[in-house]
Amino acid sequence: MEPFAGQTTDLQLNTAIVRKILVHFILDAIQSAGFAKGVIGLSGGVDSSLVAYLATEALGPQNLIGVAMPSASSNTGSMEDAALVAGNLGIRLETVDISPMVKAHAVRVKTKGNVRMGNIMARERMIVLYDLSSREDALVIGTSNKTETLLGYGTLFGDMACALNPLGDLYKTQVWQLATEVGVPDSIVAKPPSADLWSGQTDEQELGFTYREVDRLLYCMVDQRKSDSELHDMGFPAEFVARVQTLIRTNQFKRRPPLIPKISGRTTNVDFRYPREWGV
Repeated sequence: MEPFAGQTTDLQLNTAIVRKILVHFILDAIQSAGFAKGVIGLSGGVDSSLVAYLATEALGPQNLIGVAMPSASSNTGSMEDAALVAGNLGIRLETVDISPMVKAHAVRVKTKGNVRMGNIMARERMIVLYDLSSREDALVIGTSNKTETLLGYGTLFGDMACALNPLGDLYKTQVWQLATEVGVPDSIVAKPPSADLWSGQTDEQELGFTYREVDRLLYCMVDQRKSDSELHDMGFPAEFVARVQTLIRTNQFKRRPPLIPKISGRTTNVDFRYPREWGV
C-alpha cells in the first residue's frame, strides 16, 4: 500500500483564502507592535520568496527591505534568484557578505564540520537582519515553514528567529502551492530546497526523505492525531514513523520560548502571551 494512499487532497490549500489570511496577519502583526516596515532575509529559495510576495502585498514595496547574505560557499544562482524576486516586487535589496564575520569567529574558536559552520552562518545572518531592523525601525519577518519547525530542521536563534512567522502553519508542500498562487517564479518553486550553507547541500538529502513524503506523514500524525497502528495500516513504514516522532520530540526545545519557573502571580512567557496584555 502506498503511503497516504487516497488522502493526498488533505494537504490541498484554498490558496486564495490562505493568501488573504496571511496578508492580513502580516499587516496586523506589524502594525499592532507599533511598526510599519519589515525586514526579510532573501535566500533565493521558495520560502523567503513567498514571504516577500505576501509581505509586499501587506505592507507595500516601500515598507519591505530584502537582505541577501551570501557566504563564500553560497550558490551564485541563489543570489540571482533573490535579485529576481526583489526586482519583480520592486522592493529594496541589500547584500551583506557574511564571509568575513563567519571566518573571524570560526578561526578564533577553530570551528570544524559543516553543522557547526552552518549554525554560525545562520546566526550571523540573523545578526545582520536584526541590526538592519534596528536601523530601519522595522520587524524581522521569518520564513520557516511547519515541516521545518516540527522536525527541528533549523538553527535556534538563527533562521528560526523572527518577530512573526507567516509560514509557521504551512507544510512545505503547501508553501509550494501558495507560492504558485502568488506568482513566485516557477524556476524558484521547482528547484531543490536548500539552506545553502555549504556546497551541494540540499534539505532532502540531509533529512533522508522528501518533503512530500514527510508532509503526508506529519499531516496524519500531527493534524489528524493518528495512532501508530493507524499510520502503519495506512502504509507508513514503522521505522519512518519512529524517526519522525523522535525528531518532533527531541526538537521541542526549539519551538518554545526559554523556560521560566513560575514564582510570582504573573510570569513573563507564561501569563503575558499576547501583546495586548502588556501592562494590564
